[in-house]
Amino acid sequence: MDNPEDTGTKHLENITIPSVLITKKLGEDLKKSAENGDMVSVLLDWRESLPHPDERVEYEFWTNSNDECGPKCDMQMDFVKSFRGTAQVLEQKGYTQFTPHYITWYCPEAFTVSKQCKSQCINHGRYCAPDPEQDFSKGYDGKDVVVQNLHQVCVFKVANDTGKPWLWWDYVHDFAIRCPMKEKKYTHECASHVIKSLGLDLDKINKCVGDPEADEENPILKAEQDAQIGHGKRGDVTILPTLVVNNRQYRGCLPVFHH
Repeated sequence: MDNPEDTGTKHLENITIPSVLITKKLGEDLKKSAENGDMVSVLLDWRESLPHPDERVEYEFWTNSNDECGPKCDMQMDFVKSFRGTAQVLEQKGYTQFTPHYITWYCPEAFTVSKQCKSQCINHGRYCAPDPEQDFSKGYDGKDVVVQNLHQVCVFKVANDTGKPWLWWDYVHDFAIRCPMKEKKYTHECASHVIKSLGLDLDKINKCVGDPEADEENPILKAEQDAQIGHGKRGDVTILPTLVVNNRQYRGCLPVFHH
């Protein structure tokens, strides 16, 4: 997530009444009109700030299941932990429509048999993630991250199909606590236990995940790759984490809410 510049932060804290930021030129024009005694009528257009197109705020959270990538991973999990309850209430009351996404790379065809691609990719180089420790000789591999990312997408799909998309927040939260890499629990077995504990259909999720060793496309991950490509004003999604609100990428600190 890109961070905003801190310049002017102290000045902004002094603004305590309803305010609107405008360009310098527009401000000068308004001052000139007031000095001339002209009647000035100002119309504020809030359409870009309101839910659309169906009276809901539609937002995406681009993340990953890796918990060993340092501050970025910590930031993502802090956001999930702190925003989970709020996100679930907003979804249940119909105020929002949430979709999680996962950035997925691919291995160039000429390198699919290389050691690097075999350790970082599934489905014969089609879907890849960086090695969590940046060391191919120890710990988990990038392909393990891809598989767990796929589990999380499939959890959302199955939960959404049953009318309970908010269960994704519970799964991601519980998986992070119960299945950390440091404790060597970042596994299919641990993921299955979490899925069962939430009352989700494990068979449907496993069918959605498919066979990571198969030399074929996985439609779920293919859709994730396609969704990374920018359209309209949104732009490509290239960094983690990324928050997209009403089809526009949010730029700023990822908020953490304390209750």
